[in-house]
Amino acid sequence: MKISKPASISMAIFALIAVFTGTNSAFAASPTLDKIKSSGTVTMGVRESSIPMSYTTGDSRFDGYHVEVCRMILGDIKDKLGMSTIRINYQPVTSQNRVPLVQNGTVDIECGTTTNNSGRAKDVGFANTLYVEEVRIAVKANSGINSISQLVGKKVATTTGTTSVQLLRKHEKANGVNFDEVFGKDHADSFLLLESGRADAFVMDGSILAGNIANSRNPKDFKIVGEVLATEPIAIMVPRNDPEFKAAVNAAIAKIVANGKMPGLWNKWFLSPIPPKNAVVGLELSPATKNAWANLNDKPAEDYNKK
Repeated sequence: MKISKPASISMAIFALIAVFTGTNSAFAASPTLDKIKSSGTVTMGVRESSIPMSYTTGDSRFDGYHVEVCRMILGDIKDKLGMSTIRINYQPVTSQNRVPLVQNGTVDIECGTTTNNSGRAKDVGFANTLYVEEVRIAVKANSGINSISQLVGKKVATTTGTTSVQLLRKHEKANGVNFDEVFGKDHADSFLLLESGRADAFVMDGSILAGNIANSRNPKDFKIVGEVLATEPIAIMVPRNDPEFKAAVNAAIAKIVANGKMPGLWNKWFLSPIPPKNAVVGLELSPATKNAWANLNDKPAEDYNKK
């Protein structure tokens, strides 16, 4: 069907108006962005003890590497929505409820320590990865444990709702290694199991292990040992049914990276004293994380562990 000349001109004018007026059409089509704009608020999911990624510093205040990244993302979104201010409501989440709270809309953006994997991607969306994790084992320095094979008959702690012990059991060097699982309700509780002697080892993301060790009473009493159990992309969660919001988050992430801010954020949270105890986590930037910054993507963990 041919379009008449006047109709063509009208459509062109309409397109120009759409480009130059206020919020663009992609933002207007996003339920999450519409909610943020109409309410002036956004709910950020945060963890209480995932040092240094996302944790409480006391008095209902939250901070960390992913929390600061999310504040920067939300600042960019605020500007694009033409808002003068945006109020952030911090919603503590756990390993068990973080996915459901994003699914049901209670949390708009989850800024914790969640692994992007294909199973979770059926329920939620993941922004482009800015941190790639290695799952390791923490033990007491005098335990004599240095590898997976030495966990036979031991008690291994993990946090309820995480995948760490499953990864340990699947590791090729874990064949014939029988151990007992003990569970902490959060990462601080899991570390306490190790610290108090109720567990012989704590299996978790290396950053969380290092953060809890750094903030313990006697950091020299602990060490991270053994084989790398898995390499996992840790990413910010967003609603699965809102691709426009994910696109806005990823656009903000690309801007943060392009402006060269990531090395400074790494130095701040992993290599410098952090609140509340001014402890230093001491985790050097890994080649995998550096590569994630250079090649932004939302690949799931399965892609990282292909043999």
